[in-house]
Amino acid sequence: MSDKEQSDEALYRLFRKGDDRAFETLYQRYRQTLYLFLLRSSHCTGDADELYQDVWSRIISAGKPFDGGSFKAYAFRIARNLIIDRYRRAHLTLVTDQESLHESVQPGKSVEEQMHDEECSERLKRYIGQLPVEQREVFLLKEEAGLTLAQIAAMIDTGRETVKSRMRYALKQLRQRLEECL
Repeated sequence: MSDKEQSDEALYRLFRKGDDRAFETLYQRYRQTLYLFLLRSSHCTGDADELYQDVWSRIISAGKPFDGGSFKAYAFRIARNLIIDRYRRAHLTLVTDQESLHESVQPGKSVEEQMHDEECSERLKRYIGQLPVEQREVFLLKEEAGLTLAQIAAMIDTGRETVKSRMRYALKQLRQRLEECL
């Protein structure tokens, strides 16, 4: 079975036994989703770059390695904890401004349609940044990271119903603000 066909958990075990290819496969699998989560949580590419490297450093040098459950939840828990630690150290609150992300050109769409899509995408990013911290965190963990509500609840140490409510409120606000884009 090739590395690309193996589960994250199996790849992690192989990496812990010294298989560098397994680590590279894991790194590539999470490159986009983990980085976007960090970027949208920190609102700064420099911070996101640094946090991203810190996440992988922690995964590599974990004194007590991940040994059960979902590797995805493990990686995003580390990312979340690093974000929280950074805000605590700096005594900062979350900023609502976000840097623009590079959007790819969509073939088959008119320039007008692409401009409308880009405008809606920028609005979405801005509105996500304006969500209350608890709602934004749940939204990003669910939509960007692809974690389940149960995984998010365990990660942030709160009830599943609370997570579900936060997600519902976040979606409601985003739908209201983006009505013309839907």
